[in-house]
Amino acid sequence: QVQLVESGGGLVQPGGSLRLSCVASGSILSINAMGWYRQAPGKQRELVAAITSGVSTNYADSVKGRFTISRDNAKNTVYLQMNSLKPEDTAVYFCNANITPRRLSFAEFNYWGQGTQVTVSS
Repeated sequence: QVQLVESGGGLVQPGGSLRLSCVASGSILSINAMGWYRQAPGKQRELVAAITSGVSTNYADSVKGRFTISRDNAKNTVYLQMNSLKPEDTAVYFCNANITPRRLSFAEFNYWGQGTQVTVSS
């Protein structure tokens, strides 16, 4: 019943900015961690940024200093603010979440969004 819905992808020029959003919905007890992955054509999916239920964050070296991950616990939402975008940032971006459902308070499950396309080109 838990679902992740992503939005905010699109076409931007090099040096531009974009903000991705991911909303988790359903019978959720807690979101233990959320993150963003991306996959470009011909390349493997890679972690871009992640944030725990606390304050810990993690970034790929290629985006550190340009991207910022944040969350709004009241809205079960995670954001990815992307600044100074480069053509090599072009990829499908996927939201990922580790969630404990209300009906299974002892368990954790991993969920994925369907992805949103980000294209950086002039």
